[in-house]
Amino acid sequence: MRALISASMTNKTANSPVLDKVADLATTEHAIETGSFNLLGLFGSADAMRALVRLPGGRIKTVEPGSKLPGGRQVVAIDTTGVMVARRGQTRRFDMPQT
Repeated sequence: MRALISASMTNKTANSPVLDKVADLATTEHAIETGSFNLLGLFGSADAMRALVRLPGGRIKTVEPGSKLPGGRQVVAIDTTGVMVARRGQTRRFDMPQT
């Protein structure tokens, strides 16, 4: 699977290291496991954190503590570095990837 980005994001003449970094990351092959749960981003205030996740089927969803996910999963906590998801009595932590 190949990522597609607009020509403006790959324009090296823009002299923007941020755009160059975004373009490089956006076109990294196999950067995420497409058939599994992926944490894409975290946002919000410390007392009202939200997360942007990619579900195994490819759907992108904003979640908060208490959100139900497919497969009997539930978001139990979100902090500034990751999300905790419970399923069948077991809890797993998904941390934001380091760049």
